[in-house]
Amino acid sequence: MDVAVAETKVVILPNLIPACMEAFTAAHHLLVEMRTGVSMMVLRGGHLDANLLDKHQFAAHGYAWAATYVAALQQMLGWAERLEEAGRFGELEQLMLQAAFGEYLAQIVGGIPMSQTEIVRPRDMGVTDRAIHAFYTPAVTMLINEGHTEAVRGRIAELIGDGNFGDLGLDDESLVMVRDQFRRFVEEKVAPYAHGWHERDELIPMEIITEMAELGVFGLTIPEEFGGFGMSKMAMCVVTEELSRGYIGVGSLGTRSEIAAELIRLGGTDDQKAHYLPKLASAEILPTAVFTEPNTGSDLGSLRTRAVKDGDVYKITGNKTWITHAARTDIMTLLARTDPNSKDWKGLSMFLAEKPRGTDENPFPAKGMTGGEIEVLGYRGMKEYEIGFDEFEVKADNLLGRREGQGFKQLMATFESARIQTAARAVGVAQNAMELALKYGQERIQFGRPIFQFPRVGGKIAWMAVETMIARQLTYDSARQKDSDRRCDIEAGMAKLLAARVAWSNADNAVQVHGGNGYAIEYPISRVLCDARILNVFEGAGEIQAQVVARGLLAARS
Repeated sequence: MDVAVAETKVVILPNLIPACMEAFTAAHHLLVEMRTGVSMMVLRGGHLDANLLDKHQFAAHGYAWAATYVAALQQMLGWAERLEEAGRFGELEQLMLQAAFGEYLAQIVGGIPMSQTEIVRPRDMGVTDRAIHAFYTPAVTMLINEGHTEAVRGRIAELIGDGNFGDLGLDDESLVMVRDQFRRFVEEKVAPYAHGWHERDELIPMEIITEMAELGVFGLTIPEEFGGFGMSKMAMCVVTEELSRGYIGVGSLGTRSEIAAELIRLGGTDDQKAHYLPKLASAEILPTAVFTEPNTGSDLGSLRTRAVKDGDVYKITGNKTWITHAARTDIMTLLARTDPNSKDWKGLSMFLAEKPRGTDENPFPAKGMTGGEIEVLGYRGMKEYEIGFDEFEVKADNLLGRREGQGFKQLMATFESARIQTAARAVGVAQNAMELALKYGQERIQFGRPIFQFPRVGGKIAWMAVETMIARQLTYDSARQKDSDRRCDIEAGMAKLLAARVAWSNADNAVQVHGGNGYAIEYPISRVLCDARILNVFEGAGEIQAQVVARGLLAARS
């Protein structure tokens, strides 16, 4: 019996977009029931109770995941409608839409994997049998039963065999041009060398950073009046995705500048903006973010590093850890406690702490500053460090905004952009894993045929293509929200939550496609697996991200 993918024939479901619209309505109604059920668990006196939220964390985080799924389906539906209107809604895109709805609808009602060992179901969120039964409208039933079948995966696998993974839905021609430009840069200057950088555990070469600066990476969203390009967060997503597709370290170089520029643009004084933003845009100075401490993690309010004012300087004392690209940078956005009597975020201040660039032999040559490298599995191109400060001096004028006690608020104002950018990094890593899996699956011959022709190999890669598109569209939506000056902390959190999981899933399955070779260091997928794993930890671990989304949604109308 011939099981070749190429012989699979699939009929696209009738009235697909109207059916998806009906199914989305049913999913939204079920989500309302989930919210009602979880609210009964975590609200007291009509307000969100922190202790009850902790007690019922599984249900609350499940609601965050369900809301993320429903938002993702909404964005896939919007993507399809735009493509149809533009005359670009082809067979592959139609099959992706019905597969996305078929699978996510089935998981929403049957169980969403928050992690490999945590499956959350509607009943965990207090949903009644009656509400579950009402969810199964004709459209929902059709999509669950026929939307994501083995035959559908087989046809998607056939259609992506030439490396076309579907229309991204970019309606702006300038974004298409930007994407093409950075794709060429990655193919020429990054992809051929990234695995070597990883294997040798070395910093990304300075000439690459210089070329990225010339392409405008570090000034992409900085206003033109400060030497940047003043482009949109959508452009940031497109650029970040392409860079991360080549190597997550290259894609992440822009994150440091994005965080620093947002902090200064939103919280700095006029002279701080005029002095630092042009230098960040041109990469004359390279920044690093110095927030995390050994025993705090995501609990930034408990930071202990202190800053004591002494004349025209602040003296910084304390310990920081997981500081990315710390040695080779020129300025630190450093969070420290200026009010020794405070016990929470209210006593924190942000500093623009200048430092000399270090070397491998002497990474931190500044007086009052010591540190060393943290060896890591992946994400190696910028290196991670722990840093100790012992009365390290920062000019008083370099207090961001020149107001104490504003540091936590200033940092929170940047989280939307940072998480959107991280979601885009995850989409790029997911795309890389998928492309490596496809290439290997087509080249590896077993039993007389490429392994890509076997349904469980081709099917894995087909679903990678679908779910990567889902994560991409959710990320694009969060960027559009930000570009419209709308609050998007929940949307950004959802995008980061889902995209990080998709990156890991794609990388894990791509290793499986490679078989034993996927476990060999010489194969790039081994690096991508290590790189993908960090995405669900940094910029807010998956559990923290779900907590943020849940709190935001449940408190919205409590």
